[in-house]
Amino acid sequence: MTWWESILLGLVQGITEFLPVSSSGHLVLVGHLLGGGTANSDVLFEVMVHFGTILSVMWVYRTRIHELVAGFTRRAVHPSTLSLSYQSDEHFRMGVHILITMIPTFAVYAIWGSAIEAAFDSPRLAAGMLLVTGTLLLLTRLRKAPNGSITAPKSFLIGCAQAIAMVPGISRSGSTICAALYQNVAPEKAADFSFLMLIPVIIGASIFKVAEALTQTASADWGILLLGTVVAFASGIVAIRMVLNFVRKGRLQYFAFYCFLAGGIGLYLL
Repeated sequence: MTWWESILLGLVQGITEFLPVSSSGHLVLVGHLLGGGTANSDVLFEVMVHFGTILSVMWVYRTRIHELVAGFTRRAVHPSTLSLSYQSDEHFRMGVHILITMIPTFAVYAIWGSAIEAAFDSPRLAAGMLLVTGTLLLLTRLRKAPNGSITAPKSFLIGCAQAIAMVPGISRSGSTICAALYQNVAPEKAADFSFLMLIPVIIGASIFKVAEALTQTASADWGILLLGTVVAFASGIVAIRMVLNFVRKGRLQYFAFYCFLAGGIGLYLL
């Protein structure tokens, strides 16, 4: 991998991880257009740029994450009061909801993980799924002025959307935000929840790949790896703030047209 490929793929990862346009789909398409297969073939690079995106979420939500972790751990050590804590403590309740989203996500990967990994070798599938993402985004126009909150049942369905988004081309942020909006969750709450629930997923996915990534460390060009990580971190911050702005203004559907364009071009070229 050259330095400019590292910058390009880091930029693609950082921006598309949070914009509702599918980072996995773009990495598959860009990887094939660069002539090197999927970007996932370099596992160490994949782990590093995902680390960059984790840092971007932690930076933007650093205060919220500190409050969430402190509130959850403080309440979790008292099992006898968990029910009361869920009712009265916003931070503990948010932590529980995030844990609920992980149930369908990890269950689907445990059962169909091999098939999901194999899907990354199909750029035409990724392009086709971008059209599905565009449709999901466009349908948010049918939900007028959502103003509700996250609940446990809603969290489970949002987790199901996240599980489906493991297929390349289905946007994780797009599908989870849309799933929340469809269930009458207020836009800003939907976006915040989508980004916060990403943290354990990326950490978990990276842990699965650490052993394989370690086999590449001896031959790794750490300068190129760190460059891609920094680019993913910086572009991720920009992307998070951009999505929050679009969601607050009710303009999430604008990304649908980009997904239709990218998916159509991908199907034509590949």
